[in-house]
Amino acid sequence: MIAVWQKRGLAAHLLLPAALLFSLLVFLRRRAYRAGWLKSMRLPVPVIVVGNIAAGGAGKTPLVLALVKVLAARGRHPGIVSRGYGGSGKGVREVQPGDAADVVGDEPLLLKARAACPVFVGSDRVAAAQALLARYPACDVIVSDDGLQHYRLARDIEIAVIDARLLANHWMQPAGPCREPVARLATVDAVVKNGAVDIDVRGVPTFDMRIQGERFVSLDAAASTRDAADFSAQRLHAVAGIGVPQRFFDHLAALGLRCETHAFPDHHRYVAADLDFAGDALLATEKDGVKLRGLSPLPVWVLPVDAQIEPDLATFVMEKVNGRPPA
Repeated sequence: MIAVWQKRGLAAHLLLPAALLFSLLVFLRRRAYRAGWLKSMRLPVPVIVVGNIAAGGAGKTPLVLALVKVLAARGRHPGIVSRGYGGSGKGVREVQPGDAADVVGDEPLLLKARAACPVFVGSDRVAAAQALLARYPACDVIVSDDGLQHYRLARDIEIAVIDARLLANHWMQPAGPCREPVARLATVDAVVKNGAVDIDVRGVPTFDMRIQGERFVSLDAAASTRDAADFSAQRLHAVAGIGVPQRFFDHLAALGLRCETHAFPDHHRYVAADLDFAGDALLATEKDGVKLRGLSPLPVWVLPVDAQIEPDLATFVMEKVNGRPPA
């Protein structure tokens, strides 16, 4: 995260005029959609948007995976759309298991690997969703990974994921990390707090999310797994190119693992030189794992994680999805 965003210091204050201009543009754009001056496109199926108001990863992808799993278990046929951030692909395309992360994006590739449903990417989420529905007409609910600010896609449910470290000084960009004011949280259908977040959104259902994962999977042999105890007495390296790398490192420490840690920018495109470490094993997030094959001289083990959400977000979402009026 950008250091200037961590406090309301001199540098942040100097950027306030630009932040005020950005705030005005955000307000006018949202007002234009609400007034109908700019058109939102409604799909023939319910749309659930999982996003955040700040730059960086707040834990949206594990939440999307949890939602599509629950939707499928309760008789729905979900599909996922994503911008495909970090990918070089143009237009709209379906994500396939053999795709490269630098073409479709690391998060969509992870979603495809973990979710038993179609995944489409495109900077235009409406076009991506329409292509998905045309290719998979049985799909009866769309989950958008990110896109809280992509107002052209009409949505039935908005879920905002927040993390205290990402909200930082609560100011708008570029003086702070926020893409929309914190007050925007009062307009969503649900707020999911990833970790301890000292913020009160009155009148909005609030849920707590915990990320769980204890068993590592070999990058080169998915059938090969290990517990944390299997790495005892080994010299370990850990890499993370996610929104908050320290979150992954803290998770490893909580499992009792001592690692030499290496933080990289979110969506980092790894090269072999990044991973030229001496040791016994390299531990990585799933999001990083899709980009590491063949680059490390060490065995690579990724840690799949799942979102545990309390109280019951699944029932809340299903009630809203099932109560949506026909298009």
